[in-house]
Amino acid sequence: MAATAIPAGKPRQPSLSQLKAFAAVAEHLHFRDAASAIGMSQPALSGAVATLEDTLGVQLLERTTRKVLLSPAGERLAVRARSVLAEVGALLEEAEAARAPFTGVLRLGVIPTVAPYLLPTVLRLVREQYPRLDLQVHEEQTASLLDGLAHGRLDLLLLAVPLGAPGVVELPLFDEDFVLVTPRDHWLGGRTDLPREALKELDLLLLDEGHCLRDQALDICREAGRTEGAPVTTTAAGLSTLVQLVGGGLGVTLLPRTALRVETSRNEDLATGDFADPAPARRIALAMRAGAARAEEFEALATTLREAVRPLPVRVAR
Repeated sequence: MAATAIPAGKPRQPSLSQLKAFAAVAEHLHFRDAASAIGMSQPALSGAVATLEDTLGVQLLERTTRKVLLSPAGERLAVRARSVLAEVGALLEEAEAARAPFTGVLRLGVIPTVAPYLLPTVLRLVREQYPRLDLQVHEEQTASLLDGLAHGRLDLLLLAVPLGAPGVVELPLFDEDFVLVTPRDHWLGGRTDLPREALKELDLLLLDEGHCLRDQALDICREAGRTEGAPVTTTAAGLSTLVQLVGGGLGVTLLPRTALRVETSRNEDLATGDFADPAPARRIALAMRAGAARAEEFEALATTLREAVRPLPVRVAR
């Protein structure tokens, strides 16, 4: 049978069904076997391949009464067709995985004054209940986390609220009290009924600027009547350094209760004091973009995480 001349200049927009038909014929070199392999009638398959040739402007097959052969162009394009079909299959698999909750990548941003104390609970929860979730953790200060959330670099945040950030939805997890950490022989060490007014004139050690815990502590001090001129020594970038400075007698500091065991158990030169009710506290929450595609998933995660933190010294949010 003479080869049919293929008109040139037609739009090059083959359909997936045409590529699938051609790939099947290229594999089996037999129309009936190819049609059976992909569940298509033989006339439909033959028509799909012919239409593909017409669309591409290239003869893909050499047809005789006895057999089917790939043309030189067909040999090359069969490789491309199989590659396209494989990529489409991978795309569909990825979409199916995206539809399934708690699968794929979740980029979680966490503030430094939460990460060391809550991450063990979060990681254990993910490992046990969401093994198909690829959790990637980024520890940054609040401003950087919010920027990452707004620009899509991060999916979900774990931090202190309220944020007052437009376009951000907060999912409260728990409240935790602040505890006063003092040198071992300090006159306030060991107290369980500290009035907030005790903060007025103390030599206070705080984290560097940029940490939300610093701002929270200053807010507590202002509420207690501490004047702007009262001494505040800022020499620490992290809570571990901060408590070592307290142990060395340089002043006192405020710690969230979840950090207390980790940060004070290694230093015998420290004492703690609890505030009288209502104790100063902070709220920890998950935060996501308003209208996030995975909003239901994040809300379910928040619900599960509230249960997971019950053993911690916190008050779970309702």
